[in-house]
Amino acid sequence: MTRIGITGHSNLTERAAEVVHAALRDALVPYAGAELVGVTCLAKGADQIFARAVLDVGGRVEIILPAPDYREEKVKPDNRAAFDELLIQAACVRYMPFLTSGREAYMAAGEEVLKRVDRLMAVWDGRPSGGLGGTADVVEHARLLGTPVDVIWPDGAERS
Repeated sequence: MTRIGITGHSNLTERAAEVVHAALRDALVPYAGAELVGVTCLAKGADQIFARAVLDVGGRVEIILPAPDYREEKVKPDNRAAFDELLIQAACVRYMPFLTSGREAYMAAGEEVLKRVDRLMAVWDGRPSGGLGGTADVVEHARLLGTPVDVIWPDGAERS
């Protein structure tokens, strides 16, 4: 079984989402099939694109949410249908032991992803995080742990 996690930008443009999906799907092809498990916090953008790509290649998805209030407090109304669709397809859903979502909970969820994977894919433009628990923070932590990191930033990827 191969377990791959994701970290990445949540504010990808619509065009970037298309090229990132293709790049993630291509990167997952060598691991395709029922033995692939994708681990994600299911944030808008890279996390949800990754979950779809894992399902596209026949894998299953495990979700780690920062806190029980995450869907109601942090998932915007225009993203709830996509979030819910992926949530119900998950093999399992775990919650971090925080009462409310926030930067500390995001970092803890990213660290929990790293505990559960063999490698990390990072949809990352290489810039610093905008706050604790951002993409750069999770990449840095993965590298400190010695977890292999595959940076995915194809031509056409951009943040909004």
